[in-house]
Amino acid sequence: MRYLANRLDLLPSYPFARLDAKKADALASGVDVIDFGVGDPDLPSPPDVVQALCEAAKNGKHHQYPPYRGTADFRKACADWLARRFGVNVDPDKEVIALIGSKEGLVHLALGVVSPGDVVLCPNPAYPVYHSAAVISGGEPAPLPLIPDRGFLPDLSSIDEAIAKRAKLMFLNYPNNPTGACASAEFLTLASQFAREHDIALCHDAAYIETILDGSSQPCLLASSGDRRNLIEFFSLSKTFNMTGWRVGFAAGDSGLIEALGSMKNNLDSGVFVPIQIAAIEAMRSCGSFTSGANGIYRERAELLVPALRALGLSASIPRATFYIWAGLPGGVRAAEYSEQLLDRFGILATPGTVFGEHGDGYVRFSLTLPTQRVREAVERLQ
Repeated sequence: MRYLANRLDLLPSYPFARLDAKKADALASGVDVIDFGVGDPDLPSPPDVVQALCEAAKNGKHHQYPPYRGTADFRKACADWLARRFGVNVDPDKEVIALIGSKEGLVHLALGVVSPGDVVLCPNPAYPVYHSAAVISGGEPAPLPLIPDRGFLPDLSSIDEAIAKRAKLMFLNYPNNPTGACASAEFLTLASQFAREHDIALCHDAAYIETILDGSSQPCLLASSGDRRNLIEFFSLSKTFNMTGWRVGFAAGDSGLIEALGSMKNNLDSGVFVPIQIAAIEAMRSCGSFTSGANGIYRERAELLVPALRALGLSASIPRATFYIWAGLPGGVRAAEYSEQLLDRFGILATPGTVFGEHGDGYVRFSLTLPTQRVREAVERLQ
């Protein structure tokens, strides 16, 4: 079809859609599939948040178009949350913007920063949307390998100078999907310095910053430097408050980057439904203890599953953060083949590491976002 854009040829089909198709085939053949694939929390959103949405939705004045950048109350609540949680003070009028979840924001940021032919530094393995954002914006994705010997942190000193000069945008993501790794404040400071030295926009996707399973913490990028130039950080209520379907989050940082992101969004979307913003305000103001309870459940599930994976010969441990187990395969085993074997032999669906890039081969990812009883059933099958 000659009317289709060439960029579609550069984009793989969204990898989780392929997993859904394999799952559907197995279900159609009568298999009771235990799905460790997509990271979509099974636990409900906080009751007070749901109630806030219901009450706000009854108010007819909220049924019109929302402010493009978020209501003043929402942006103020985001700024207050950052100050309470991380000691970061931002201007809610110039340095905060509402997002329809992080995913759209990541792509819109790339569209506002990257010109055709510019380089986008993308961690690998990583959330596939970083690569997609680079391609959609006309940029050239350049991988930042994440390897276990470095704690799944990129080696910034190894980036070729010619690549660094062409780079306009760099993505980082800690706590990291899919590896579960965290980054130190020292590393984030080095990354900030690298971005400013090379005049690169540094985007830290902090979607899992509250999903900590070992009692530690993940530092905030904006707290790593008193200088906010070149820095933008994305925060999502999806994982923090089990609100994936609500599609709400925010970005904060360099006012110029916020302006660029806002300019793209003004032209391409119409903002977040105001009752959802009101519910999000309730979450940020009143549900601080909710996350620790959910994290305890994810850790319990990891403690059930990890021994069974080790008994199969996989290299697996309870993650420091996120609700993912990044399991290393025996030498020479390919990720896609292993995932197919799990589904065919045990009716268990796990994500092959290659979904997250070529440096994910040799791994499979198990998401802990399914009922604990189903995790127990999976363990019984594997045993």
